[in-house]
Amino acid sequence: MPDITQENFIGQPLNTTQNGSGESSPQVTSSGIVLEVHPNRAALYEELHNRPYPLVDTPCCVTHIALLVSPEQRQAEYQHLVQLCQRFSINPPAEGASCFYQSFGGFELRWESHMEFSTYTFICRSSDPESFITQPYTGRALQYVPRDWLQKLPGQSTAAVHLAMAKGSDTLRSEHLDNAFEKMRLSGSIVAGGKAEVYTSFRIHSDGFSRVLVQDKGLNSYQAGRLMQRVLEIETYRIMALLSLPIARKLSPQVQHTEEILARLNSNIASDKDNVNDKNMLAELSSLAAKIEQFRSDTNYRFGATKAYYDIVNARLDQLHEEEIPGVQTLQEFIGRRLGPGIKTCSAVKERMESLSLRIAQTSSLLRTQVELSIQAQNQTLLASMDKRSGLQLRMQQTVEGLSVAAIAYYLMGLLSYVYDAIEQQGFHLDKPTALGVSVPIVVAITWGVMHKLMGRVKRESSKK
Repeated sequence: MPDITQENFIGQPLNTTQNGSGESSPQVTSSGIVLEVHPNRAALYEELHNRPYPLVDTPCCVTHIALLVSPEQRQAEYQHLVQLCQRFSINPPAEGASCFYQSFGGFELRWESHMEFSTYTFICRSSDPESFITQPYTGRALQYVPRDWLQKLPGQSTAAVHLAMAKGSDTLRSEHLDNAFEKMRLSGSIVAGGKAEVYTSFRIHSDGFSRVLVQDKGLNSYQAGRLMQRVLEIETYRIMALLSLPIARKLSPQVQHTEEILARLNSNIASDKDNVNDKNMLAELSSLAAKIEQFRSDTNYRFGATKAYYDIVNARLDQLHEEEIPGVQTLQEFIGRRLGPGIKTCSAVKERMESLSLRIAQTSSLLRTQVELSIQAQNQTLLASMDKRSGLQLRMQQTVEGLSVAAIAYYLMGLLSYVYDAIEQQGFHLDKPTALGVSVPIVVAITWGVMHKLMGRVKRESSKK
């Protein structure tokens, strides 16, 4: 029997004493208790403490990169991270770890592994607040990161963000925003109860990165880190949520074509024409069902992930508690108007495939029922024909039996004639014609009785078999 993991708990028997209000309160004394422990208990406890918000001092520069990583690339990703740690003489993460947070001197790295992607967040403190406001996106967060190491990151980049966190109580001037976002149209809002402002264009800029600007007006380190994390997650998960949109657009014409074929088949079934080949229609329906199930199996995970990512985006937007900046569209309004329709397109295609699969199954069932009814009608016609044929066979059999009785009686009378001749030769007086005439009905009756008895015995033996 395998060993059972156990854990000691210090249990406490309760004694009661009177407190100042006269109520009973427990008093603890120790005793040992041994309980069986689920093998994942410690991991489940720690799961709630994974990926904590960073503590961020502003002003600072942040570069965030999200990469789609296949299962085959996971080991290469870990080895790549180990190489970076070796360059800076840093202890690497444990193999199989889902996150790694470490300061590398000139920058801080936050690496997180998710189900299908990984994120690298590089944080660099700034010592020049004024130049930081005028030139926030100079790639400072990556200036100490080895370029060759960055270029060999395993996976495909889905999100790449430069986030600048400036510090100051004044509202940013329009020329600063135009300079930071290359005069692109901005979305933004007041967040954190008025302690910060967030601006972004939701576009890719000339350096290949999207950009976010946060104006810190009184955030502490924890609040700044939490705001940074939420904004980066919105940027990452909104892209991940849209990965299924090209798939939905590609599938939509094929789904529509399948719907048209199904409509034609339903019309043929409803018309009930004699020239309709049920076998061919069943084969065509089976082909449609296989095609739709292939579509569903290929896209089920992607569409399911889209819904999950979209829910995360909405949750992070709600957590920002945005307040409107006059003349500027809020992040939630922009994402609701732009991201929402794309997600609904994916949901609509997914629902159309599910509905189509159900309709194909119903049509197949209807056609099979129609085929069964047709077969039953053919069987009834066949049974009626067999019944008619059986009646004819019975009458023929009866006719044959009558002829058989006559034939046997005729031969018996011939034999009886020889008997009468022999009697006359022995000297007995016999009127042979009269004797033969009297014998005919007797011979026929005896022959018929014997034949009827024999046929009855044959029928009984056949029914037993």
